[in-house]
Amino acid sequence: MKIRHGVASDAPLLAALARQTFFDTFAATNDAGDMANHLERAYGVAQQAAELADSHIVTLLVEVDGQAVGYAQVREGEVPECVAGARAIELWRFYVLRQWHGQGIAQVLMDRVRAEAAARGATTLWLGVWDQNPRAQAFYRKCGFVDVGDHVFLFGTDPQRDLVMEAKL
Repeated sequence: MKIRHGVASDAPLLAALARQTFFDTFAATNDAGDMANHLERAYGVAQQAAELADSHIVTLLVEVDGQAVGYAQVREGEVPECVAGARAIELWRFYVLRQWHGQGIAQVLMDRVRAEAAARGATTLWLGVWDQNPRAQAFYRKCGFVDVGDHVFLFGTDPQRDLVMEAKL
């Protein structure tokens, strides 16, 4: 397994990986129209190219035998009021392809996310996770995250509740 920083030429790869992991995670429990809208808006090649070029976003790609199997993005920016920790940075996206679940990839990726956040001067890592995604919540709690609040995530036309969690670095 190799974890590396995403570069501009990874935009098509990242777009495909992001679309697949998001669809696999949420398609069965969401409206198809909202899903299509979100995938187009959030995970198009142009959007991924812009995110890869943004100095406030770190993109980490996980590869096994040269195949991209997961990714994470850490984003500097606005922090919700419920996050009390100092120098907070967001774990914005964190996904591993379904067929690679349970093989230790997520834990290694989380360790790398923590290192990247700390290298950017953060002492707190925060994230939003859908309140209907107990598997992800359990993983984040296992990694030391605690619930600190919630916020609305607009998924297409559907306002959904995300739990806000934070962990000390």
